[in-house]
Amino acid sequence: MNKIIAIQGAEGSNHHKVARDFYGENIQLKECMSFDALVAHLLDGSATDGVMAIENTIAGSIIPNYALIDSNNLHIIGEKYLNIHHHLMALPRQTIKSIKEVWSHPMALLQCKEFFKKHPHIKLVEDVDTAEVAKRIAKENIKGIAAIAPKIAAEIFGLQVLEDDIQTIKDNSTRFVIVQTELPNTSNDDINKASLKFELSHKRGSLAAVLNVLSDCKMNLTKIQSLPVIETPWKYSFFVDVTFDEYTEYQKLVKIIDIMAEDFKILGTYKNGRK
Repeated sequence: MNKIIAIQGAEGSNHHKVARDFYGENIQLKECMSFDALVAHLLDGSATDGVMAIENTIAGSIIPNYALIDSNNLHIIGEKYLNIHHHLMALPRQTIKSIKEVWSHPMALLQCKEFFKKHPHIKLVEDVDTAEVAKRIAKENIKGIAAIAPKIAAEIFGLQVLEDDIQTIKDNSTRFVIVQTELPNTSNDDINKASLKFELSHKRGSLAAVLNVLSDCKMNLTKIQSLPVIETPWKYSFFVDVTFDEYTEYQKLVKIIDIMAEDFKILGTYKNGRK
């Protein structure tokens, strides 16, 4: 069966770049304007795999995506970390002086705010997606308008990059997870990271006890995120990521947490994306 990769955003977006980095260039894309739509395509079988941003070094955790993965029983089969670069692009043979407006996603505009203080003649206009704007400019031959988008968009749509790396904070990285509805057939030798979810009672020290178990089982805790349990006020689910050297130690951890915690779930086991 050929893989169809659902991405949030359009061709030429950061999600597209991650899909290409993970699966190679010859992939079939399913473009989605929301993460809810992405999950819907996975559930109805019109996509086999999905790429979802899960956290960013500036914006923090994308909390609704944790809930989407959990509530729809998706399996995390991999991850990618991507340094985010914002580039200003427009139709060829234009200059920044000839650009009257820049259209892009609100977050991209915010992250490039300092750059545009040097170009007060440019009006900033919020739009739905970075790459979709780049595609529209190219398809409709719109002059005087520029997009903020990844360089991959300029390559795909034949736009000219007017300025590279216009983001204010240069060290901006996003973690993406690769998800699907089916459990992957992965060798234990390739697995050194896991994403887990569990709930704890209100007993004093219950979270500390779990953290101690993680340490005793030689786990490296790389992420912990709490989400409220909607049906039960003041009760929380915990989402944790751990890395490990020995798969047998991870197996021991799973057995212990399954006893200690409520609603314990393995969201995914996969290869650590950090080099």
